[in-house]
Amino acid sequence: MNSTKGEELWTTEFLGMSLSNFLIYITQYAMIAGLPIIIMTEYGGGDVEAGLAMTFFQIGTVAARPCAGILIDAVNKRRLMIVITVLFFLLMCSFAFAATLSTLYGLRLVHGVIFAVATTTAAALAALILPPARKGEGIGYFALSTNLAMVAGPMIGLLILEYFTPTVLFSALSVLAAISIAAGGAHRLPDEIILPAKTQRTLSVSTFIERRALAPALIAGILFFAYGSVLTFIPLYTRSLGLSAETSLFYACYAGAILVTRPFVGRIFDRKGSDYTVYPGLVLFAAGMFLLGNIEGLSGLIAAVLLGAGFGAVTPALQTLAVRSAPPARAGVATATYFWSLDISVGLAAAGLGVVAVTYGYAFTYSIVDVAVIAVGALCYALWRRSARM
Repeated sequence: MNSTKGEELWTTEFLGMSLSNFLIYITQYAMIAGLPIIIMTEYGGGDVEAGLAMTFFQIGTVAARPCAGILIDAVNKRRLMIVITVLFFLLMCSFAFAATLSTLYGLRLVHGVIFAVATTTAAALAALILPPARKGEGIGYFALSTNLAMVAGPMIGLLILEYFTPTVLFSALSVLAAISIAAGGAHRLPDEIILPAKTQRTLSVSTFIERRALAPALIAGILFFAYGSVLTFIPLYTRSLGLSAETSLFYACYAGAILVTRPFVGRIFDRKGSDYTVYPGLVLFAAGMFLLGNIEGLSGLIAAVLLGAGFGAVTPALQTLAVRSAPPARAGVATATYFWSLDISVGLAAAGLGVVAVTYGYAFTYSIVDVAVIAVGALCYALWRRSARM
């Protein structure tokens, strides 16, 4: 089935893209959790060497994301999805044979490039497959595949390394990568979706960045800057409070809140508009950050629920606005513009907020700095929506 047959959301093509995206992200989050341990135990590295593995991945992702958008719009999208997932599978297999740290870093750099192309392609195809009247709801469900991978990936990586060897971990991730090939490329898609538009191309800034998608992408980037501190520092923060055992429960509550609220949020977006999801989501997200910086008893779990509900309401809405702002022929570049902003923001958060956290503490970072960042995002959104209506 495809979106030309009506307003059906759960088509086999959409499910395939969501599953492929989930598997690609779950391998990445398993690597984020597992590679530092592998580098320290198998390669004799320390904290700096472990951090470099993420740095090389981020360099590859940030460098490749704009080019990914151009590539998606210029070639047959289904063939690209098949080729890039095959390359992803081969890359996962290669990690098991990395004999030195320099080889591992090289693979992580290539990993970032392939990851950027694969996830942007899956997101662009999912958006094009969805019926226009249910695009907000559909992109919300698609984004859920990423959110769930964020919770399941680290658990899988750490669980395998606790009982087995790194080779077993890389083998398991290779199997997931192989399944992503079938999930992403098994179904035929209409020519109007997968074939590139016949347009005259000139090389300029607009070739790499979709100007119409820039505002929602930058606003999302501001929020991801705050979110980056959660992703990076929660394990360290909970350890400093003596709550390391509750970390996995925090992520479970976060994912559960997204899972429960996502169906309602998507429908509200399609029927009422983005303001009815973005503004309430920003309030919930800010409240969750403030509560996170003032943990007492079970308030950490309440903070996780507020963060999940708020973040889950805002980010799919902004992604939908970014993709919908451009014509279908520029869907790839619009999607890449959105994700490029997020890649840069999360990377800056790890560095910038790390300095704040070390100097003033995690509680200050969450309750003051991150809430201020969210307020800036809300102000930018309000100004943009006001100018868009004028």
